[in-house]
Amino acid sequence: MSQPTILIVEDEAAIRDMLRFTLESSEYTVIEAANAEQAWLMVLEQQPDLILLDWMLPGISGVSLAQRIRQNDKTRAVPIILLTARGEENDQVKGFEAGADDYVVKPFSPRALVARVKAILRRQESDVQSVDALVAGKMHLDLTSHRFLVDQQEVKLGPTEFKLIQFFMSHPNRVYSRTQLLNHVWGENIVVEDRTVDVHIRRLRKILEPLNVADYIQTIRGTGYRFSALEV
Repeated sequence: MSQPTILIVEDEAAIRDMLRFTLESSEYTVIEAANAEQAWLMVLEQQPDLILLDWMLPGISGVSLAQRIRQNDKTRAVPIILLTARGEENDQVKGFEAGADDYVVKPFSPRALVARVKAILRRQESDVQSVDALVAGKMHLDLTSHRFLVDQQEVKLGPTEFKLIQFFMSHPNRVYSRTQLLNHVWGENIVVEDRTVDVHIRRLRKILEPLNVADYIQTIRGTGYRFSALEV
C-alpha cells in the first residue's frame, strides 16, 4: 500500500525543509508549494491526502486557498491543517470557518504535528460506514454521495462539520462531553483544545439556523452536547 501524500504549502524554505524531514521520517510522501497558486494546481493534479497550509502566504492567503478548496466538489473533502502564528480565538474561528480541520499555532512541536496528521488520516480511513444513509427529523445524510440535506435541500458542510453531524445523527438523544466528542470525531490522542468543539458547534449551528434545525444540537450546561431531532 502506498503511503499517504502530504502537501506542504509554506513560503519559508527553512520551515518547508523541517516539515518535509519530519514527515518523510514518518514515512509520508511529501510534495511542496511555496504559494497558493502553485498549491492549487498541485491539489488538482496530484490529489494529496492531506494539506499543511500556512496562513500567511504571498499573494493569495492560506485562508483564501482553504475556502477555494472547500468550494470545489473535487477537492472539498481533502483534510487541511492550518499553520499560523495567529493564536487568538477569533483567528481560530476564521480558520475553521474557512474549512480547516485543525489549527496549529507556531512555534509547534514537529512530533505533535505528526500526531495530528496521523489522527486525521486515521479518521479518514475509519469513515467507511456499513450504512448508506442516516435520517434524523428533517435531516438526511447520504454517506455514499457525501451529501447532507435538510428538507430535501442540499447543505454544504466542511469536512469536520460533516463528521460532527454524522456522529450526532448516528448517536441521537445521548449527552457527550467535549472530550468524548474530540475522541470520537477528531480522534483519540490528538492534541486539540476542548474549545475546538465549541467553535465547530457554533459553525454548524450558524449553517443550520436559516433551515430551522439548529436546535437539534442542544447544549447541556456543565456537561456537553446532545443531538435530538424530536419535534417539541
